[in-house]
Amino acid sequence: MSVSEVSDIGEVIESGPVADETEIQFEALEAPTAAYTSDGADLGRVIDVPVELAVEIGRTTMTIGETLSLAPGSIVSLNRLAGEPVDLLVNGKVIAQGEVVVIDEEFGMRITDIVSAQQRLSDASAPTE
Repeated sequence: MSVSEVSDIGEVIESGPVADETEIQFEALEAPTAAYTSDGADLGRVIDVPVELAVEIGRTTMTIGETLSLAPGSIVSLNRLAGEPVDLLVNGKVIAQGEVVVIDEEFGMRITDIVSAQQRLSDASAPTE
């Protein structure tokens, strides 16, 4: 390769690639919408974190022997009366209560009461069974 060819390559590298002079249009960015709690705390960073929701109709305690004797048709008695509100749990913590409903052959829950933040905090500090 001659000195002039190397010089020509150097000029191309220094000038950079030839680009089309067409202006690119970008869509305007939307301002992020913030999610705030009633006390003003910003939940924007955790708003899309998945949590597990469960509806609990009741609980009971059994011995291992009673559990091993369960079979199809066995009836397990729970600690709730029929018609009593059920609990809505988020990651195992009760956050609301309501009633069971049926929507298009599927179970659902109509929320009737939201557990206050103060009650949730006091339940969290109480010793577990």
